[in-house]
Amino acid sequence: MSRVETYRRGVKDQGLYSFTVQVKETDLYIRAQRKLVCEAEAMVLQYRQDLQDYIKGHPSFGSSLRPLEVEPNAPLIVRMMAQAAKAADVGPMAAVAGTIAELVGKDLCRLSPEVIVENGGDIFLYLPEKRRVGLYAGESPFSNKIAIEIEPDETPLGICTSSGLVGHSLSFGNCDAVTVLSPSTPLADAAATRIANIIKSEEDINRGIELAKSIRGLKAVIIVAGEKMGLYGEVCLCGGFSSEPTSNWPHGNEAGIGL
Repeated sequence: MSRVETYRRGVKDQGLYSFTVQVKETDLYIRAQRKLVCEAEAMVLQYRQDLQDYIKGHPSFGSSLRPLEVEPNAPLIVRMMAQAAKAADVGPMAAVAGTIAELVGKDLCRLSPEVIVENGGDIFLYLPEKRRVGLYAGESPFSNKIAIEIEPDETPLGICTSSGLVGHSLSFGNCDAVTVLSPSTPLADAAATRIANIIKSEEDINRGIELAKSIRGLKAVIIVAGEKMGLYGEVCLCGGFSSEPTSNWPHGNEAGIGL
């Protein structure tokens, strides 16, 4: 089973239609109460075109590793990426997957009362009932043994993951996974990249948590490196790992952690 197949099986969501939309580098896996392939494809094409047209006139937007200012009348996708990049102190393209997932997801919410959009491991959720999202962290002992429980009133919600060991996205770190929850999927995407960049080993987990505290707008952060996990914020975890010693989980917030 490929990495994509693994994490795409990580959302427990009986009763929904599942379909994919692929446009060049964009590969969305969508679950909704209706099969909305044509509608979702039209949305992806439009948002991608807006971004491509902007990059043609502003080449640095597609290559910068630092935040960039954009014009007030720039396309919505560009403004969302720029805002998230500024908040997390990364380049705008660090937020592209999460931004497309949220834009398409929110558009589809007008057509379906439940929507889950996954784009390269970055997820937008809009839920009318409780769901669980599995955590995939490559070869880590925590991988596929933990689920994040999401209540309807927590959505719309973004859940984005960055890894120095899994996937093809640019990362300067060496962690198994940094998963970020935020009401803003673009911010969750950008913040996951920023935090993952500084995680070289288990010893860096606390540094990652301190960095997470400094980024406004995050709901929770889960850092997996080797045989240790760090937690920060409000998140409810469940799964087959509850017998593990909590001393292996340094975290930065005494409240809001459900095991």
